[in-house]
Amino acid sequence: MDRKYRMVGYVVCAVLLAWGKGCTPPQEPFAQLRADASVKRGLSRIEAEEYDKALEEFQRAVELNPKLALAYSKIGDIHQGKGDFSAAAKAFAEAVKINPFNFDYSFSLAQTYHKLTRFADAVRAYLHACEIEPKNYQARLNLGVCYHQASELDNAIDCYIKATELDSTRPAAYINLGAAYDSQHQYYRAIHAYNEALERDPNQPMVLVNLATTLIKQERFPNAIKALERAVELNPKSTVAYERLGYCYFRLRDYEKALANYEWAGTLEPKKSQAYAGLGVVRMAMYLQDQNNLEIRQLAIENWRRSLELNPNQPKIRNLVAKYQIPLDHTTAILMDAP
Repeated sequence: MDRKYRMVGYVVCAVLLAWGKGCTPPQEPFAQLRADASVKRGLSRIEAEEYDKALEEFQRAVELNPKLALAYSKIGDIHQGKGDFSAAAKAFAEAVKINPFNFDYSFSLAQTYHKLTRFADAVRAYLHACEIEPKNYQARLNLGVCYHQASELDNAIDCYIKATELDSTRPAAYINLGAAYDSQHQYYRAIHAYNEALERDPNQPMVLVNLATTLIKQERFPNAIKALERAVELNPKSTVAYERLGYCYFRLRDYEKALANYEWAGTLEPKKSQAYAGLGVVRMAMYLQDQNNLEIRQLAIENWRRSLELNPNQPKIRNLVAKYQIPLDHTTAILMDAP
């Protein structure tokens, strides 16, 4: 071989050796370009709502470049949209591993663990997200909800209070704070929190129901009635509000109004066992005032039986049926004496 050409060959091989692949050109730069192209195509597929094809593109991207956190996060998004939270969690965990300082990746991972009811993992992920963005209201609120669902009420309350400090204009943290205080039997604090939520948005029927429920626990029935009446104004189909109204009027011994509200709750939701249980209690109270009225006694028992058919796990109602049901021989005698 001519000396000049031999020298050119040595130079070329020297360059290739420097790349670390002997005399074979490197693949990494080209793989990176193909991976980036797959991510770009995947994003376009998402915009076109072609999620299966988008998933294929992102999976191809991470095969070409396993360090693409964005691709893993998009895989997580797609799996989450499909309801496959286990697969979503794995993808988000990879994204966090690659880029642990990205808030969105950590927050998405926390939310996915939360949906899987993996509370310990969710708490850790939410705490990490809060470290990245200490002033993020939603992360702090969600962390509180996670603690709340795990029955760690003190931690939940701490998070809700911090959330209200981060943004005092939103009612959600106050609502959850009220529920947490109620669970701890701190009723005055619960009422204060619910009222704070209603100041920020007065048109919240379920918050009014929650407020009324706490007032009922304090036996403040007239106040509870006001809250519940406002709740049914906002939501005329709120069966729980009518049921609570029935209970309040029963405790105030206004049996006609109690019956009307329990009956309306049962009309709106025919499978609501609490409504039938309440009807039975009211009618039995009316019977005890007039023990000659065996018809209303029997109606009460039938209401309780209907309630038990809908929800058999009511030992108190079962005991009431056993206590007050009319013996068979007594019923036969009544029928024989009837004209």
